[in-house]
Amino acid sequence: MIPSGWTLENELGRSVELGWFTLTGVTVVERSPELDAEVDQVIGELQARYAEPSDAAAWLEPARRLYRTLGIDPSRRRPASEALLRRILQGKGLYRVNSAVDAANLASLALAFPVGLYDLDRIESPERRIVLRLGRAGESYPGIGKDDIHLEDRPCLVDHLGPFGNPSSDSFRTRVTVETRSLLFVLYQPPPGIEWRETAIGTLQRWVGGRLEESTG
Repeated sequence: MIPSGWTLENELGRSVELGWFTLTGVTVVERSPELDAEVDQVIGELQARYAEPSDAAAWLEPARRLYRTLGIDPSRRRPASEALLRRILQGKGLYRVNSAVDAANLASLALAFPVGLYDLDRIESPERRIVLRLGRAGESYPGIGKDDIHLEDRPCLVDHLGPFGNPSSDSFRTRVTVETRSLLFVLYQPPPGIEWRETAIGTLQRWVGGRLEESTG
């Protein structure tokens, strides 16, 4: 680990394995024709492989198993990776947000696990400490383009101001925009974890550049 000072503490024990890294000096653009072409290629490959979501049961199962271990019904609250795949197989394509978010979606689809992507400069922690824990009674946050996300008994990432992310829906407060210059990427997976670093770090750096400051996993 390159010691830039951030720590991510997992209070959920062996129920979930986290992979994470930070990038600084990134360049996020609204649209990239080259990235759009790669997204379209991945969409075509997945549609050719799976005619409908039920055909992708083996692909979906590890993330769904993670949710069940965490006490979440994956049919009611889907892992972000499953939500992406279902959109594709239903012919809805993928939302195009910006080069960083679109690249993170590619990484999620390649790894078949939910990921979160956050503007590191919007995370508030004097100690540079982030905690993964279960949400408490009454905790919620405004989602990105959604109503409030209720977090009681659901895994969530927390900084000094409170929760800001989880494996299904992230917060508006820490959203990534074209103004973002530093990123936190988090992968959620069940143990024993798969090798994720080359795919995730490589995909993000390919499309937004930046310098790897620290990582774990």
